[in-house]
Amino acid sequence: MAFDNPDLTALLGSRICHDLISPLGAIGNGVELLMMSGDTTGPEIALISESVSNATARIRFFRIAYGMAPPGQTVSRGEVRSILDDMTRGGRLNIDWRIPGDPPRPETKLAFLALQCLETALPFGGRITVTADDCGWRIEAQAEKMKIDDALWVRLDGAAPEAAQIAPAHVQFALLPEEATRLGRRLRVARAEGRIAIGY
Repeated sequence: MAFDNPDLTALLGSRICHDLISPLGAIGNGVELLMMSGDTTGPEIALISESVSNATARIRFFRIAYGMAPPGQTVSRGEVRSILDDMTRGGRLNIDWRIPGDPPRPETKLAFLALQCLETALPFGGRITVTADDCGWRIEAQAEKMKIDDALWVRLDGAAPEAAQIAPAHVQFALLPEEATRLGRRLRVARAEGRIAIGY
């Protein structure tokens, strides 16, 4: 598929994820074979297996959040659910994906970037709910204790100075507004006690 104005950031994201997913899968398969053979047991193998599973889920997540999202392409609900379940298994964060059917990939990409933004506000754990209706999508986080960096969140309203620096760990706050603009969507941030939501 040809792109008149290629999104180089997305192309780079797709390439990196594509190149990493195969060797990680091979490591995971190797660990499974070791466990099945019974030659190696113990917490070390379990730790390796869990780490590979989490890393694989993260890369699958990044592939959607930072990779190409051609118009007309969808993501199966089963794939989304599998990624989010694997990524949060054993952790303090719960993600409730309530989108029916197979959503468009561009919309899912926006949702995944929003999920990463909300994840930064929940270092102590919490719950994120993803819903959509005729008015648009809403990704809402709830927790008893949150950590919200206002300097990051103003970027979603377009209020941050263009020259303002951003750390690599927070690149999602720079990419989400760009991606929303690309799709002709306007981001909305709503805050209340114990909750924060992103809509578009």
